[in-house]
Amino acid sequence: MELSDSIKRKRNIHNSATNRVMANHRHIERQKERRPLGQREGPARAMTETTKTHVILLACGSFNPITKGHIQMFERARDYLHKTGRFIVIGGIVSPVHDSYGKQGLVSSRHRLIMCQLAVQNSDWIRVDPWECYQDTWQTTCSVLEHHRDLMKRVTGCILSNVNTPSMTPVIGQPRNETSQPIYQNNNAPSKPTADENANLGTVMRYEEIELRILLLCGSDLLESFCIPGLWNEADMEVIVGDFGIVVVPRDAADTDRIMNHSSILRKYKNNIMVVKDDINHPMSVVSSTKSRLALQHGDGHVVDYLSQPVIDYILKSQLYINASG
Repeated sequence: MELSDSIKRKRNIHNSATNRVMANHRHIERQKERRPLGQREGPARAMTETTKTHVILLACGSFNPITKGHIQMFERARDYLHKTGRFIVIGGIVSPVHDSYGKQGLVSSRHRLIMCQLAVQNSDWIRVDPWECYQDTWQTTCSVLEHHRDLMKRVTGCILSNVNTPSMTPVIGQPRNETSQPIYQNNNAPSKPTADENANLGTVMRYEEIELRILLLCGSDLLESFCIPGLWNEADMEVIVGDFGIVVVPRDAADTDRIMNHSSILRKYKNNIMVVKDDINHPMSVVSSTKSRLALQHGDGHVVDYLSQPVIDYILKSQLYINASG
């Protein structure tokens, strides 16, 4: 039986109204994501454990190799965010770049993942995620951030959970495997984790009433790269800085205010950029993967100042960087 014209008109009006409501809802949610970090709705109130913004720090990069400076970057960022009184850092993610990134001297992700795992093996909050390396091709920083955000949104009932986590993808709060074998075996390529396995960023925690954000953690050199014309897609920059936000750890006493003033997008979302203001002469601020590779090639004993001993041992055993250039 066909619907009468009257019923059809009422249904069309209802559908139109529903669409407007949904569109308005999506607009509001989009605006919420782009509000300045730590800004909450409602009357001013004392910050408590539930009103503070809970943060996961995500660092993308070559990690070729991962240095003590990379680990200190996480630690310094967490300490600084906690001191503001507005944030609680509940986890850190190291996401090594895909092999097809094409950087000269970039060793296989198989090696870089092992070195990253060795570097964070004594941390109870920083973990390595292999998702980016396991994709078919290179991923943009924006897509990596969106992957982790969307993954958490898909976990029903809670944002972070331990669900059938394999030993090769350790998670925040997971009991550490006592075996002395590397997490990524040299001779046996690990099977790719499923999306749900990669969602395991922490212990079972319910966050219906808590704001959680993933922030991009980077050095001032990456921030400065935003100012290079044509290097970054502007739409991606809008999402990275506008939707997510950045925590910047200055390197070599860089002038971050000057850097931000050189980019219209960075100026636009300046309130979403947190600059770690601790010791500008921190000894780890001059440590880099490039210096580490050069020290290895020249047999420089200062390499112990740049890399942790387990990473050095793995590099020597695998004969990485020794004869490489760059």
